[in-house]
Amino acid sequence: MKIQAVKFRSNGFMTQCFAFGGEDGADKFDANMKYRSGLQNYVIDTGDEVILVDTGFSSGTPEESPDEDTMIYTGKDIKSYMEALKDLEYKPEQVAKILITHKHADHTGELKSFPNAKIYVNAEECNADEIKNIPNVIPVYFTDGAYHNFPESQKIVDGVYYIKAKGHTNGNSLVIAEDDGLFYMFEGDITYTDEALYANKLSVVYEDKATARETLNRVREFVSHNPTVYLGTHTPLGYENLEAKRVVDLNNPPKTLPVGEIVFKTKSGKYICSVCGYVYDPAENNGIAFENLSEDWKCPRCRQPKTKFNAA
Repeated sequence: MKIQAVKFRSNGFMTQCFAFGGEDGADKFDANMKYRSGLQNYVIDTGDEVILVDTGFSSGTPEESPDEDTMIYTGKDIKSYMEALKDLEYKPEQVAKILITHKHADHTGELKSFPNAKIYVNAEECNADEIKNIPNVIPVYFTDGAYHNFPESQKIVDGVYYIKAKGHTNGNSLVIAEDDGLFYMFEGDITYTDEALYANKLSVVYEDKATARETLNRVREFVSHNPTVYLGTHTPLGYENLEAKRVVDLNNPPKTLPVGEIVFKTKSGKYICSVCGYVYDPAENNGIAFENLSEDWKCPRCRQPKTKFNAA
């Protein structure tokens, strides 16, 4: 089995308030404390077939323009998701299966680019806007029973398991691949950074706080009893863990490295939802500037408030 990261954004950041504040409140944490951020998804090559875990933003999705109030900035484009996959020497037609952790656009943006792939999605998310018009979707009902301490799972192929992990979204899932005595856990926003896993903190982004807490508890229990390489989406620790085959040790948190230089660029007038990736463009909304939307306006896709949007 060969596992690689598909890296497409880097040099971003998230605040501790964002990454830790889901239960105690964002105001209980240090707004000046920032963790590194970026974007990557993953590819599992079993030797018999190529499996993707999530498919990045769609090509052309604009970068955010961070300012002093930004809670998460996913970073600058390295290249598009499809270019990054090509650099790993995979063609779209080679991909046999795609496992979606959840519906948001930074995880589902390029689904239409894989004509031969069976796309596995938690059945609870098949009607989400990001997924409902995609062909080749296979609803997953988790009929294979428990996987270790996770109550509901679906075996995809030998050594690769799709596991219900509700909370961040109501159809959130995670993937575990077993190889050479290690468990590789691919997670989409159960935590946004490993520091939150070690500190046992939820981010401020979830659809169901109670199930998000249950899922994080199960993840922490699993990694406490099984040698696990933790592969996140929004932190470079994800691919750094992979490259080093670094196993989670909850008693020894990772060293927090400083974020890179933050560049404040000229804003375009567009705004991007930091949760689902929806782009608000005044040109498509009767010229109404984002700043002039009512304070109770919500993202039309994921229903998050204006405060979850970043300028592009």
